[in-house]
Amino acid sequence: MSGWELLAVILAVTYVVLAARENVWCWPAALLSTAIYTVLFFESGLVFQTALQVYYMAMAVYGWWHWRHPDAQLKALPITTWPVKTHFVLISSVAVFSLVAGWLLDVNGDTPLPYLDALTTWFAVVATFMMTRKKLENWLYWIVIDCAGVYLFYSQGLYLTTLLMGLYIVLSIFGGLSWLRSYRDHSLAGC
Repeated sequence: MSGWELLAVILAVTYVVLAARENVWCWPAALLSTAIYTVLFFESGLVFQTALQVYYMAMAVYGWWHWRHPDAQLKALPITTWPVKTHFVLISSVAVFSLVAGWLLDVNGDTPLPYLDALTTWFAVVATFMMTRKKLENWLYWIVIDCAGVYLFYSQGLYLTTLLMGLYIVLSIFGGLSWLRSYRDHSLAGC
């Protein structure tokens, strides 16, 4: 454990709490947290997790912009959902990408848990994009990702990050329930 890991965890929790409240300031917290995690994961040998942090930084900028500038006719970006068919295609695609990426890491590198690293990374790519677009189901994706992350990060000795993943599971449940209420309120209002 290090002071940097602690700071990254604090900023990451801030991100999730603010995102659950639909507060645009979640994105700067995400940017700072992921910048720190980029270095931590690189030093831990988690190749895909390192690359994922770079993606998260880009998505933090995109999320900030998108949440602050919704479509012209909207005052704020509403929470919406995707059809089940879309999720089926996404999950199937992520599974295939994860198997291929995990295999490539397994045969070409010295990455610990290459398939789990790839799986959590590809699902996180999808879930992060869903968060920037305020898709309700992103919280379900995060619950699954964070459950897998508990094992992945514990195995690498990132104990504060392991605790963060456990906290993320709880926060994702609350975030999902909060967004569900907002989604229902918005739907009942006829918007």
